[in-house]
Amino acid sequence: MLKELNHLTLAVSSVDQSFNFYRHILGFKPVAKWDTGAYLTLNTLWLCLSQDQVCRYNDYTHYAFSIDHELIDEFINKIRNEKIPEWKDNTSEGKSIYFLDPNGHKLEAHVGNLATRIRECKKRPYSNMVFFD
Repeated sequence: MLKELNHLTLAVSSVDQSFNFYRHILGFKPVAKWDTGAYLTLNTLWLCLSQDQVCRYNDYTHYAFSIDHELIDEFINKIRNEKIPEWKDNTSEGKSIYFLDPNGHKLEAHVGNLATRIRECKKRPYSNMVFFD
């Protein structure tokens, strides 16, 4: 049976541009790169960039990365100083910034985790929210 997320593959229109963004802006560690793709890591996350036609969707699907509370303000300033587009304002618990990668993939840097989210939701639950223990 399934255990955990194995890897994340993102379609990219330019491997070089995306490689530089994930490496230099977000701090991923490069592992391998070739004409039509690249492998990078962020702790245990394996990210594959694969050159392809990028199809943008207008839904809430996004990829969130954890960041320590003491680093979030510096990271937000970095995103804004680089003029990286933001796609949403934060309205949930924990400080976040929602931004786009060079291909329009929706990303988030978030302070907090599932436990902090559930604690907040128990105080102010979403409509018809049910909790499972």
